[in-house]
Amino acid sequence: MQKEYIPLKRQRDVGEMITTYFDFLKKNFKTFLNIFISYNGLFILAFLGVSYLLVTGFVGAFVATPSLGMTNDTTTYQIYFGAGILGFFILFIITAVLNYSLAAVYVIKYEKNKGAIVEKREVWEVVKQNLGKIVLFIILMMLMYLGVMIVGAIISFIPILGSIAYYILILAYTSWMGLSFMAMINDNKEVTEAYSEGWNLLKKYFWKSVLSNLVIGMLLGILMMVVLMIPGILIGVYAFHSLDTGVDLANSPLANVIWTLALSLVLVLYTLNQSMAQFVNGILYFSLHEETYNEATRERIDNIGASE
Repeated sequence: MQKEYIPLKRQRDVGEMITTYFDFLKKNFKTFLNIFISYNGLFILAFLGVSYLLVTGFVGAFVATPSLGMTNDTTTYQIYFGAGILGFFILFIITAVLNYSLAAVYVIKYEKNKGAIVEKREVWEVVKQNLGKIVLFIILMMLMYLGVMIVGAIISFIPILGSIAYYILILAYTSWMGLSFMAMINDNKEVTEAYSEGWNLLKKYFWKSVLSNLVIGMLLGILMMVVLMIPGILIGVYAFHSLDTGVDLANSPLANVIWTLALSLVLVLYTLNQSMAQFVNGILYFSLHEETYNEATRERIDNIGASE
């Protein structure tokens, strides 16, 4: 049993939700990171390959442009770059499905285990058992996202208020998807039933859902920027030193390796950030579900009555 177990089935306001989120993250990040690396190891290597194709293709095509006095054929570099874009898109979809699922199942298992260590095998078993529903959920989620983007593009033409409404729409959509996914896995609902349950929770607690995702999303974005500042500064120093000493960055193998590693790091951190973002909707779901149905409260009352 972990020390200071955090019960997730509690009614919380936005401030308490944010505090609970970071307390949960502090106690569980190391364990979840182990699960993340275990099931993303091959994808991390794939991101290295994709980054190499993107860097090689972009730099090669850039160097061979006529504006730089070169007349080399850029077809090969364009193929590299195109393959990198395609590979990135495929990896993005796969890792989004995987890490969205791992984060949601981890929160569910944490609550069911009452804070006991969550084993990576039990997380994967739940994902595997629900894989068909998960894939269907993600497909429908992407289709609905296109509709949200179209509506968002239309309302964004309204000065000032349109931009605010657009961001609220995106946050509401993110909350709906996160709550629905949790309902599907935790309550073993079918996909359409889960969307309905998530929608009902979102309507009933709209501003609590939106503000929780807004604040934590901003804080995660700031945290990610801080983490990326260290390699960013190192790469900037290297680039400045190379230019100062006359090194040709465009044709330097070492520079290509550094760009590749840097891009890979950004992609991996972005996929990890997806999981961190889903944690908030997991915690939000249990809080809103308890506020709606009072299941844990009734259970505690029944236990008190039984002990007497």
